[in-house]
Amino acid sequence: MASVFEYAPAPESRAVVDIAPAYGLFIDGEFTEAAGGKVFKTVSPATEEVLSEVAHGSAEDIDRAVGAARKAFEKWSALPGSERAKYLFRIARIIQERSRELAVLETLDNGKPIRETRDTDLPLVAAHFFYYAGWADKLGHAGFGADPRPLGVAGQVIPWNFPLLMLAWKIAPALATGNTVVLKPAETTPLSALFFADICRQAGLPKGVVNIVTGDGTTGAALVSHPGIDKVAFTGSTAVGKAIAREIAGTDKRVTLELGGKGANIVFDDAPVDQAVEGIVTGIFFNQGQVCCAGSRLLVQESVHEEVLDSLKRRLSTLRVGDPLDKNTDLGAINSAEQLARITALAETGEAEGAERWSPECELPSSGYWFAPTLFTNVTQAHTIARDEIFGPVLSVLTFRTPEEAVAKANNTQYGLSAGIWTEKGSRILAVASRLRAGVVWANTFNKFDPTSPFGGYKESGYGREGGRHGLEAYLDV
Repeated sequence: MASVFEYAPAPESRAVVDIAPAYGLFIDGEFTEAAGGKVFKTVSPATEEVLSEVAHGSAEDIDRAVGAARKAFEKWSALPGSERAKYLFRIARIIQERSRELAVLETLDNGKPIRETRDTDLPLVAAHFFYYAGWADKLGHAGFGADPRPLGVAGQVIPWNFPLLMLAWKIAPALATGNTVVLKPAETTPLSALFFADICRQAGLPKGVVNIVTGDGTTGAALVSHPGIDKVAFTGSTAVGKAIAREIAGTDKRVTLELGGKGANIVFDDAPVDQAVEGIVTGIFFNQGQVCCAGSRLLVQESVHEEVLDSLKRRLSTLRVGDPLDKNTDLGAINSAEQLARITALAETGEAEGAERWSPECELPSSGYWFAPTLFTNVTQAHTIARDEIFGPVLSVLTFRTPEEAVAKANNTQYGLSAGIWTEKGSRILAVASRLRAGVVWANTFNKFDPTSPFGGYKESGYGREGGRHGLEAYLDV
């Protein structure tokens, strides 16, 4: 007998966003072709359709953008903080007004579900601009001295997993503190940054304060190495972060690096199982697991291991994988063919090393880049899948007996970005959290972000903090 509540698609309309057939670089307040005339295509991960053709910036284009930012810096940094705040408030309001359009655009270009871009990404993007607008005229009270000064021109390189949110994390504090910006978005997700360039014009932002140069890794490398850059901000892989650190060593450039992670999500025997399972799902399957602070290692106390695992498998069986523009979709597409190949290879390594693989039954679309939600049991700390960042919807399940063992296993990683604790005892939360070597520790929740709270890591997860009052320091000469 058919269920009374049969599934019905609830697609978001694509008509709310108008994507041009081609986009140039945004330099000195104008869209312009790349100096060499080189272009690349950006495709939808869910359908593999070409969305647009985008200019491929070169070292010559970076030089133009840095020059524009340097010229704009003199007047922008001289503005009273209250005047800079007006521009940031205006940008925040325009983002809110255009949030539906931007959410659809982000879903098309990135592959993540519309429910996430609409309900998480866009509200946070606007919130960051609102928050740092509030700081712009209060920098003398931020604890960095009576008259902190901006650094100059910030070169910012952002990843493809949260294209617009990572842009907000970097541009908002940079502008609030009086710096100007040259931003290089990820090659596979350039569109929302280019739409943001239009928002800057709509807000009347002075020319040259924000410049956006699209391209690949060579474009980003040219930006980082440019002698006119005073500050480098990078979010992305640990390998590239190490290369950036080597590049700027011996220079006077400031740098913040937010890199990879292998977060531990610790479930104690007194945790509310249903709530914990929801947190586990959010921790690893949000944005298809393409999150640097994902809870990709689940540590469960032995006495509740079977109960948690059974409940988790039941919950995974209800997840809907498919069209990211469907408001009912839980897991969208993997961002690129390259990333899908990496996830697939690491999952196969897990099987080859003896871990037990399980996925719920789900029919994946025939076109696009897809990977079913997956968990591995019988995992040890020696397994590759328990040590390497997979950056996909793959969860490794380990067990522990005592809080001491849980802490030891959680800290047994080269990373140190995030962790989660599930227990009813507040004293246990405080005792365990203080011993976890992670930049952010969530208690009875996971993947919750707020512009007032700093974010960053230890060890190979990078250094420096973004967000909150701490996020101002990276852009001030203190």
